[in-house]
Amino acid sequence: MEAIFHEKVISNALKVWGLELILFNSPEYQRLRIDPINERSFICNYKEHWFTVRKLGKQWFNLNSLLTGPELISDTYLALFLAQLQQEGYSIFVVKGDLPDCEADQLLQMIRVQQMHRPKLIGEELAQLKEQRVHKTDLEQVLEANDGSGMLDEDEEDLQRALALSRQEIDMEDEEADLRRAIQLSMQGSSRNISQDIPQTSGTNLTSEELRKRREAYFEEAMSEEDMLQAAVTMSLETVRNDLKTEGKK
Repeated sequence: MEAIFHEKVISNALKVWGLELILFNSPEYQRLRIDPINERSFICNYKEHWFTVRKLGKQWFNLNSLLTGPELISDTYLALFLAQLQQEGYSIFVVKGDLPDCEADQLLQMIRVQQMHRPKLIGEELAQLKEQRVHKTDLEQVLEANDGSGMLDEDEEDLQRALALSRQEIDMEDEEADLRRAIQLSMQGSSRNISQDIPQTSGTNLTSEELRKRREAYFEEAMSEEDMLQAAVTMSLETVRNDLKTEGKK
């Protein structure tokens, strides 16, 4: 009785505008064999819920208040959409007569609408927003939990870098120590070779100029103060021996 009551109320209200309601699946209307796309408006009812499917401009729109916005319906999908509503238990009425002018109808006479995403049911959108909110809360908790570990990771990285630098410094010190030892051994070997290369002058008389040049050459090849001191002593002894031999011959 409630549906009949509501139907009568709506029918009487539409008569004020010169409009009439006809049941879409009634035998009288079906005998007319009118293509739904040639109509202007449909009113759909299930229990206490009513909504309109209307043609604005040259396109059909589902104006169900349970959606987040108008839903665009193509001409090829309109008949299937109405049949689906009937399967779900909806009563569908055709609105016959000249509909009053409206701004949306005038605007859409000049342009066509393109809809990229179908509007969601209001309850579906709320559930999705709630799910996103829960997901965001979980994500924030994970991030907060990771903050401490992130700080630990940074400290660990700093420690690893410090250890690496320390190892590099130790390696450099070891290399420098090895280099110093190698130079020292080389210097010692060089000193021995120089000593061996100096010809024996016990039976040879050297002039002062030859001794000076020999001393300078020897000092240039020497690589440490100790070697230089030893070379100076050796040269001095050779000079003394040569002087004594010279005096003895005289």
